[in-house]
Amino acid sequence: MNTLSPAEQKFVLHWGEMSTRWGINRTVAQVHALLFLSPTPLHAEHIQQTLGVARSNVSTSLRELQGWGIVRLVHLPNDRRDHFETKHDVWELFRAVLDERKKREVDPTVVVLRECMEEAERDKATSEYSAARLRVLHDFFATTSAWYSQFRSWPIAAVTKMARLGDKALKLLKIGG
Repeated sequence: MNTLSPAEQKFVLHWGEMSTRWGINRTVAQVHALLFLSPTPLHAEHIQQTLGVARSNVSTSLRELQGWGIVRLVHLPNDRRDHFETKHDVWELFRAVLDERKKREVDPTVVVLRECMEEAERDKATSEYSAARLRVLHDFFATTSAWYSQFRSWPIAAVTKMARLGDKALKLLKIGG
């Protein structure tokens, strides 16, 4: 990481370390961090040299990030190489990650919970307690998923305003605080 300032290097390393706690490959996150800090799109060779990782790791990481919808391929005038950039709006970035996690993790869980509930209703071997727990968990996932779909449609300005309100929003709505 010879072309990064100490602060940039610290961020890239931390982003990689933090990502492993979320089940994301370290190099994938470091590539993302580097792109996030870059004011211009970067080509794979630059990413490889800056991070000191294998070219194959960079290619795999870029494909993964594109699959998540947070990195896109761009072409620059007079340069035949592929360049890559990430979303720079942190709220849009956050939304894209939430969308993908919902699609990969929450949606399949809702389907399996629904199947388990239906099977528990037909099958007398499942205790009423277990069947009730499955219903509660399914309802939770279905409710939060529906809430996210509504939240997802809000303009970024509304999301940031709501986030900044914090507990004041509960007081305004007279539901807490």
